[in-house]
Amino acid sequence: MKGLTARQTEVLNFIKSFIREHKFPPTVREVSENFHMSVRGAYDHIKALEKKHVLRCNNMRSRAIEVLDHPEQQYASAAVAGNEKEEGLQHRIPILGSVAAGKPIHAEENWDGHVSVPSDFLRNGRHFALQIRGDSMTGAGIMEGDLAIVKEQSTAENGEIIVAMLEDSVTLKRFYREANRVKLQSENSKYPPMYTRDIRILGKLEHIIRTY
Repeated sequence: MKGLTARQTEVLNFIKSFIREHKFPPTVREVSENFHMSVRGAYDHIKALEKKHVLRCNNMRSRAIEVLDHPEQQYASAAVAGNEKEEGLQHRIPILGSVAAGKPIHAEENWDGHVSVPSDFLRNGRHFALQIRGDSMTGAGIMEGDLAIVKEQSTAENGEIIVAMLEDSVTLKRFYREANRVKLQSENSKYPPMYTRDIRILGKLEHIIRTY
């Protein structure tokens, strides 16, 4: 590409390849690790590409590198506003931060890229994805680092695994409605049940995606 140095072209090609493989852009650290350079060096190359109008970056968000001439990368809204269809019967689902599988963590509903999921994996409705933290659901086969695919809904049946908001935090637990309260049950004996009368159900777990 005219106007780019050899190294800048290599960095650009790596970012494009990463997007094709993962369906979301790399972080600056992942760029630096691929080229065995410092994080600062990778950052400088990315900013140089941005100045040449090849990339667009949002420094306030993680994984916010957009390749301007790359047709596969089209950014969705951070809001859970439904899924985008891709060619090959795929859906692009927004990743909205993390969810605790242990003690709740502060909700981070900041758009953090997207994941492409085969359409036949999903039921009708809107979906979002959250990164799992903690080990409280290991008994259900849900591990730290997994990506939870969640169907957006505000109700649940007893025994279903849900994403729930408690005050300003979110957590993934098994749901049980009792006479005058809700029990959120872990799948790890070292975590006691959580009881609450003030809960907002955000959705029901549909799939877990794991990278080995």
